[in-house]
Amino acid sequence: MGRVRVGTSGWTYAEWRGVFYPPGLPQRLEPEHVAARLPTVELNASFYALQRPQSYLSWAQRTPPGFRFSVKGWRAVTHERRLVDVQGALAGFFGSGVLALGEKLGAVLWQLPPSLRFDPEVMARFCALLPRTTTAAAELAASRAIAPGTATSPGTVEERPLRHAVEVRHRSHESPELADVLRAHGVALVTADTGGRWPLLLEQTADFSYVRLHGSPELYVSGYGDAALEDWATRVQAWSAGERDVFVYFDNTMAARAPFDALALARLLLAGSGASDD
Repeated sequence: MGRVRVGTSGWTYAEWRGVFYPPGLPQRLEPEHVAARLPTVELNASFYALQRPQSYLSWAQRTPPGFRFSVKGWRAVTHERRLVDVQGALAGFFGSGVLALGEKLGAVLWQLPPSLRFDPEVMARFCALLPRTTTAAAELAASRAIAPGTATSPGTVEERPLRHAVEVRHRSHESPELADVLRAHGVALVTADTGGRWPLLLEQTADFSYVRLHGSPELYVSGYGDAALEDWATRVQAWSAGERDVFVYFDNTMAARAPFDALALARLLLAGSGASDD
């Protein structure tokens, strides 16, 4: 069986304080609290602005062995340039310190805007630009450092595979050709539950699976009941057959449901298939 990791999209939410986080817990200790209970988290601050190398290094140092961060790609790539002429933006993103996560870097998520239609040529060119190893990412970063000293030298990066996942939101992506393009480049198609607002695509296109559960029926708010969690557990168990790793992130964060749903799904998986939730 592949390794299944269930976590949340982010951790800095006022709604979690006093509910998931104990009353009085300092905000600076919130990452440790999450990491003691879940094996992965999705970093989404990196979507809005480039982070600092020191931040990535701190996150890596404050989490236990085996923990994984998936990192949401910079919006300059997906929303501003809309996947076109993005080599410089990609270099800036990887040069901002992402690789400082080391072995704790799980996957890179590229979330496309709802207005971006499927163009097979644009998608194929974008996928071809994505670095497939950490050393390739470091070489790309070094080619266009965003500021002196920010790019990581390829010689300082341990060679590891680099995983990429794409989340689409325009209905035009409901095409078999999308899966063909992503599969040709080994890029995972994100399975995203959005309460019907955007496509729910179940096709698996890489050697790992990436799932985002945003809440249904109310986006970012609704929790998942027992029946829904059992359905997702069944899908995840099927995807993890063989050696396929699966990352699952709950993004129904606004009512503090995400961490509890993540823990509940992890328990179901552990009971049903022996997959570890730690």
